[in-house]
Amino acid sequence: MNWNNPVYREWIQWNYQRRLEIWDINNKVTKQVGGKHCLWMGMNSGSLLHQSQRFRDYKGIAERSEIVMLDSQTRLSSSGFQSNGDFGKLIHGLIGWDKLIPESLAMYQSREPTFRLSSRPEPEARMWTVEAFAGTIQPWWHHISAYHEDRRQYRTAESLMTWYESNEEYLVDRKPIAPVGLVWSQQNVDFFGRDEGEPRTIVPYQGFMQAMIRARIPYMPIHADHIDRDADKISTLILPNMGALTDDQCEAIRRFVKGGGGLVATGESSLYDELGNRRGDFALADLFGAHATEKHVGSLVPPTQDWEEYSQHTYLRITDSVRDGVYGPVSPAETGIKDKRHPAFDGLDETDILPFGGRLEIVTVDESNTVPLTFIPPFPIFPPETSWIREPESPEAALVLQEEGNARVAYSPASVDFCFGRYNLPDHGDLLANLVRWASKDTVPLKVDGKGLVDCHLYRQEGRLVLHMVNLTSAGTWRTPVHEFISVWPFQVEINLTEGVSGNAVKLLVAEQELSSSTDSGWVKFEVPSVSDHEVCVIS
Repeated sequence: MNWNNPVYREWIQWNYQRRLEIWDINNKVTKQVGGKHCLWMGMNSGSLLHQSQRFRDYKGIAERSEIVMLDSQTRLSSSGFQSNGDFGKLIHGLIGWDKLIPESLAMYQSREPTFRLSSRPEPEARMWTVEAFAGTIQPWWHHISAYHEDRRQYRTAESLMTWYESNEEYLVDRKPIAPVGLVWSQQNVDFFGRDEGEPRTIVPYQGFMQAMIRARIPYMPIHADHIDRDADKISTLILPNMGALTDDQCEAIRRFVKGGGGLVATGESSLYDELGNRRGDFALADLFGAHATEKHVGSLVPPTQDWEEYSQHTYLRITDSVRDGVYGPVSPAETGIKDKRHPAFDGLDETDILPFGGRLEIVTVDESNTVPLTFIPPFPIFPPETSWIREPESPEAALVLQEEGNARVAYSPASVDFCFGRYNLPDHGDLLANLVRWASKDTVPLKVDGKGLVDCHLYRQEGRLVLHMVNLTSAGTWRTPVHEFISVWPFQVEINLTEGVSGNAVKLLVAEQELSSSTDSGWVKFEVPSVSDHEVCVIS
């Protein structure tokens, strides 16, 4: 495979087009035989990498479909249950929120290892399913074989289907309230990701996804071709190492920012065209306030040798030092405390450095911009006696901030999104969430205060709002299968009310109870007593 060979790239595009032609032929034949309502629907994965590896153009398929039959039967430890909710939002963003996405949900143990006739543990099956509900996916059960000696799988399916049937009116025909747009495209996976599609494109996307979930910031996956279409629904765009962008897509991003929208971008975003040809500079350099060079340091590939691990032993320096103002020994050289750091570093009040270990693009920065974070080059890990910072200061920017008219733009040459997606260090997640809050000017319409990892999806229907909360808190959340639920409580919830919703009535669909609420300055406030696997709050 030679991605620089135009013939090979044409072959990639031909494969995509060929499958769409087959899709059209299948639909034509089924309609001829069965009538206009007899449709070819196929089966599609939720994973963009899986779709790309099989030349399935999700956007093209969605444009031809009245329904998407989703074949994503289980979670991966690296992406968690929350990926199922993300699948639902991503696909609805393509086909519309008035369409259905039935998902093939396996009741048998289907991964690591696969036992076709053995029931999947109920907590594992339930959690994957309630995340589907939260992403506005419809349940579609299947059992392998016509007879089962392990009868436990029947109980799991029955209870979930019964609950869904009773509450279906709140789980379909709803539209998301999400101020943040997480940009994606299969062209980016293919022509920028190339043979490293997962680390270069999927992991950065998942890093931002996980950061938004952890911070309880509602977000929506937005295809790069749909930025103009969805611009009035969001306040901030995120480009998670979106290396491959067309000129038209870049112009749409520029229009969004010129209109006052916030932008957070990382890595090589906009440095390549749609076929992976490298531009001379970032197409969005004027927004980033930074310009590409031919250089970078670090890697997105995990180290396999000791010397590679050494090369990954890097840090990021917060330029506003706080060491002489917090607990711990102080060097005589440490002076000049800042009264208040930039909001990007909220919650990082007792450190001047952050772990890194990723890839940094070497850029030149326009003089008028702010660089609050710089790169600390690698230094030895072993032996411990030699593990001290050789170059405390570096001119290499790791974060560039600027305000473009009424808009705020944050560009990180450092792959912090990749790092959070791969290593799950809280410092990286905090930084990403803080940058989004800053860029959005704190316009997030939802506040959920309480302990635990909870995935929050906010929707609107006529005359009411629907908040779907999925409890991801478990000792097995990042390792399959989960053995039991760990309830979390209580949660103080505040939601910015939309037109036609008074906030005077709040009910819980899982706990089956009414809640008291109060309103203040257009916000409704109430307390959710506890969440076991999930809870649905209906506000009217």
